[in-house]
Amino acid sequence: MSAQLITYLLLGAAAGGFINGLSGTGTALFALGFYLVVLDPVTAVAIVALMSVVAGLQGVWVVREAILAQPHRLLRFVLPGLVGVPLGVWLLNGLDATALRLGVAGFLILYGGYFAIRRSLPAFSRRTPVLDSLIGGLGGILGGAAGMSGALPSMWMSLRPWTKFETRAVLQPFNMVMLITTVTLLYLRGAYEGAGTALLITIPTGLIAAQIGIAVFRRLSDTAFRWVLILLTLAMGIGVGASELL
Repeated sequence: MSAQLITYLLLGAAAGGFINGLSGTGTALFALGFYLVVLDPVTAVAIVALMSVVAGLQGVWVVREAILAQPHRLLRFVLPGLVGVPLGVWLLNGLDATALRLGVAGFLILYGGYFAIRRSLPAFSRRTPVLDSLIGGLGGILGGAAGMSGALPSMWMSLRPWTKFETRAVLQPFNMVMLITTVTLLYLRGAYEGAGTALLITIPTGLIAAQIGIAVFRRLSDTAFRWVLILLTLAMGIGVGASELL
């Protein structure tokens, strides 16, 4: 293993692990830029997905009380999401995945850019179980079809005036379940064969970086965390769009 490969693996794991600890989503956005330079796409996605799951366990533990306080809210997103993932994979046969990702990226840029320049954030406070389920299902479909399961839930939850713990108690477990499904499918495809050494580098680095991100998360106010999600949505749109166009 070359020094260049090790360097890129460390940088990707540090960036992805930190954003995972900070927000509970966006790991692939920050890690894949490094990994795709030195790894083939399937191996890169497989390593990032597994690292996201392992690092995400720490974030789930941080918000465990908020998860247990409102499990029905989480299930409204997760159960439709699980139905959506295989549907998204099936839709790949008739969809142009690149066009889909560019379309979603454009929407995220418009949304994130609009709210990024506003002085105040929206406060959509009433209960919306049907819309929650719809967002979860669409997130699952986008996860299966374009690897973007966290995009719409992140956007939707940035509109809600929930506490940072309430928001993360939905967003992080939702992403975890979608990623576990992805890891399982990739494992069955043999994507982890020969990736042992890379995982020995990325997993510990990602865990340490996630702890740093969690420490920053604990210091954020509820409003500041919503701003993090807004800016992360904008970054997701720019990152996905740039990766497809380039």
